[in-house]
Amino acid sequence: MFNNKIKNANPVTISNIIGQGSHLEGNISTTGNLRIEGKVTGSIKTKAKVVLSHTAQIEGNIVAHNAEIGGEVKGTIEVVELLVLKSTATVWGDIVSSKLVFEEGACFDGKCKMGKEHKAIHDYNLDNPTDLSAKARTVEYTTSNIENLPSSKSITP
Repeated sequence: MFNNKIKNANPVTISNIIGQGSHLEGNISTTGNLRIEGKVTGSIKTKAKVVLSHTAQIEGNIVAHNAEIGGEVKGTIEVVELLVLKSTATVWGDIVSSKLVFEEGACFDGKCKMGKEHKAIHDYNLDNPTDLSAKARTVEYTTSNIENLPSSKSITP
């Protein structure tokens, strides 16, 4: 009787958290959900969902199945299903996603490509971290770019 319940139980989704005040330098590769409240300098890849709080700062590319962005991203974001840019989000870089929700107040400076034709997550191998940087592109940020953003955003280039 008890064995059947254990066998039929759903597996626990692995979650990873980088807390506020933390600063991680390097690429992140995971199959589970990822929540970031601190700063990451490097690329992020997950086959699940990535959530960036309003305090998160990312300098690198993001590849995920789903993503909710509430903080600052300087790099390309590629999402297989749904990308949500919260009202507190600031993105400098290109976006590729099947579906996009853009809340009022979110800032975006880059190109956007939507549709199911993109290969985002399928072109990457989690076992080979060099795949993460293979698509990295250099983005230059100048004070002239920042002057055009709403004054309510506090951003450091």
